[in-house]
Amino acid sequence: MHFILRSWQKEDAPHIAAAANNPNIAKNLRNTFPYPYRLEDAEWYINDCIDKEGKNQIARAIVVNGKAAGSIGIFLQDDVFEKSAELGYWLSEEYWRRGIMSQAVRMICREAFAAFDLRRIYAEPFDSNAASKGVLEKAGFTCEGTMRDGIYKNGRVLSYRIYSLLPGELDL
Repeated sequence: MHFILRSWQKEDAPHIAAAANNPNIAKNLRNTFPYPYRLEDAEWYINDCIDKEGKNQIARAIVVNGKAAGSIGIFLQDDVFEKSAELGYWLSEEYWRRGIMSQAVRMICREAFAAFDLRRIYAEPFDSNAASKGVLEKAGFTCEGTMRDGIYKNGRVLSYRIYSLLPGELDL
């Protein structure tokens, strides 16, 4: 399916609010991703992405059929982790299982390795999120291990995985 990654625009807020207001998305993301997801949440997120662009992150709208339908970003770390960056993403449920996200992951990782002096990009999907683990594996990431009982979400203790990608491993 055809899509593009582009910088955020304030006009994306209504589309993102509608797409993100889904418990099936929120259940696999950190608690900072609210549910219900309101227009005000989308406006805050988009403004934050615009303000921080290129400074310590690359954040892009995933645009399908002319509408923002998800988000993907690379977030630089600091201190002893300054050569590492975290990958985060989500996509409107109506576009799941269409090959969009694994391609988007490769695209943004390529951009991040070119823009920043990174040695590693990592992601931390919940262990129960088979789709996200599959996205990362298709994009060339390696599973480094399982962090048992490492997170607390919706009243439950869960495990998560750590995946990483080094510059030479990027599937071109």
